[in-house]
Amino acid sequence: MYEERTVTKRVVFEGKVIRVRKDDAVLPDGRPCTREVVEHRGGACVLAVTEGKVILVKQFRYAYGETLLEIPAGKIEEGEQPEVCAMRELEEETGYAADRLELLQVMYPTPGYCNEKIYIYEAKGLKRKERHLDDGEFLDVCLLPLGEAYALLDCGALKDGKTALALLRHRTQRNDIVL
Repeated sequence: MYEERTVTKRVVFEGKVIRVRKDDAVLPDGRPCTREVVEHRGGACVLAVTEGKVILVKQFRYAYGETLLEIPAGKIEEGEQPEVCAMRELEEETGYAADRLELLQVMYPTPGYCNEKIYIYEAKGLKRKERHLDDGEFLDVCLLPLGEAYALLDCGALKDGKTALALLRHRTQRNDIVL
């Protein structure tokens, strides 16, 4: 296995959500190189299905300049466990709570330059609760029939990676498809 070795790490930017490093490293063949790394605490998200409908949020994403349909998600707070984050975000954003969560997958969304991990859960035993958005958070809740969600996925209209992966895993499990 080829691995690179870190020589020095230098933080060049520290923000509220990310920290950026510019590292000096050594390639497997001994040549020096520079690596830019975005550090992120990670996130957690929840695929929640009730009565044949998937609970999605419609939210404007500034970096893309677009409104996206996504499963509820959020950043993991300092010292917080991913499952706790997922439960919190589900209730805050949608007004639903789960009796329990099952981990579907951990995904690395951009491994070329970022260390973010996203924990994808499936909600079990949903109950209606009170929705309470964070200050400055604006989103709409959409309950979309699973068939429509799958159709949006298949035609490329669902662009969010965590949502696409969660729906693919869900569909595969429901159909007992073995690849």
